[in-house]
This record gives sequence, C-alpha cells and structure tokens, in this order.
Amino acid sequence: QVQLVESGGGLVQAGGSLRLSCAASGHTFSGYALGWFRQAPGRERRFVARVTWSGGVTDYADSVKGRFTISRDNANNTVYLQMNSLKLEDTAVYYCAATRYSTMSQKLYDYWGQGTQVTVSS
Repeated sequence: QVQLVESGGGLVQAGGSLRLSCAASGHTFSGYALGWFRQAPGRERRFVARVTWSGGVTDYADSVKGRFTISRDNANNTVYLQMNSLKLEDTAVYYCAATRYSTMSQKLYDYWGQGTQVTVSS
C-alpha cells in the first residue's frame, strides 16, 4: 500500500516559519518527482512547489518564490517544504504528491498524502 504522510503543520504567526515533511512508504519512488500543493478554504487546490528525483530541478509558484524551499532526502523517502516569512494567505491544507512526470499539473500526480493544516495568524 502506497502511503504519503505529511507532518509539521500547525499554527504560526505571520512572519514565522514552519517546515513540512512528507514521508513515503510502501512504494519505491525511484525516478518520481515530488510536489507540494495547497488548498485554502473555498478555493481550488493549487501547485506550490516540486522537486525532481535528483533534486536538481525545483519549481515554485510565484506566490511562494523566495520564501519556500523544497528539498528531498531519497535515502529516507522524504520530501520537505521549508516555509519562511509566512503570510496570512499561506493558510491552507498542504498536500504532498508523487508523479512519474516532469510536471506541475496535479492531474498527473499519482499518489497523494492526506494533507496537513497550516494556519497563519496575524
């Protein structure tokens, strides 16, 4: 059974930082890119960041560039999202996902975690 399990969400003040983790199990993700998406209340789920298998290529949504950093530890099947300078509008449920493709399109992600809530307060 493939599992992606996110952790690290919580309540943080604006300007603060959080680091999300996503641990993969039950499947070898060799060659898979990993991504983070988020869904704010009343809005569609949107792309946040992705990293290729090698870690050599990363992409970010414009809204998080310069503030968020995605990284991965293939030895431990884990992907991270370091979030700095958090803003109120970063409040959302954050999901990690895996894909065999080089894409930011969530339609092409095969496996998804259950999500972790991030709430940024003023």
